[in-house]
Amino acid sequence: MTGNPKAATTADRVDCDIICVTHGHGDHLGDTVAIAKRTGATVASILEISNFLAKSGAKTVGFNIGGTAKVLETSITLVPAIHSSSIEFAGSEQMVANPVGMIIDTEKPVYHAGDTSLFSDMKLIGDIYKPVVAMLPIGDFYTMGPEQAAVATKLIRPKFVMPMHYGTYPVIDQDPKTFEGLVKKQSKAKVVILKPGESLEV
Repeated sequence: MTGNPKAATTADRVDCDIICVTHGHGDHLGDTVAIAKRTGATVASILEISNFLAKSGAKTVGFNIGGTAKVLETSITLVPAIHSSSIEFAGSEQMVANPVGMIIDTEKPVYHAGDTSLFSDMKLIGDIYKPVVAMLPIGDFYTMGPEQAAVATKLIRPKFVMPMHYGTYPVIDQDPKTFEGLVKKQSKAKVVILKPGESLEV
């Protein structure tokens, strides 16, 4: 949230019990340690990021792609994402592990794709985990854009799809309505466009 011009709140006001980290880039790892240490939240991430965060004093659960961990009462499964992943710490950059997507499976599975491009195994993610909600990046440049995300929606077949990772900086400026129009041509999923701070209940 710190440094994000579209953030609806600040890190010192966040209250949570689980933090899911898909990869090590600063716009995702961000305020994780500060929030985890203040709230006592458990951070779920791939093993190498978990080990890194644990050294900073965060409570972590580290596992790997294909694996499922029970964090409090929530099962979380790591699935592939195609992207890069690194951590910048104390002015030096350290490469770590693989980026991931996450299936957050309470009563109604949510697929958070993380930062990723389109890949055909998204169909398997849909077949196996049957997510009710899919959260997909549409920003282009660093991730897939609206056209590829619409194809991803068709492969995954969620009931609801939420565009993310767009509009915070000029290089990833996208109109989510464009994504919505493309989805309507290819899928039965309902596109849910949220502003920062809004929520969806399903």
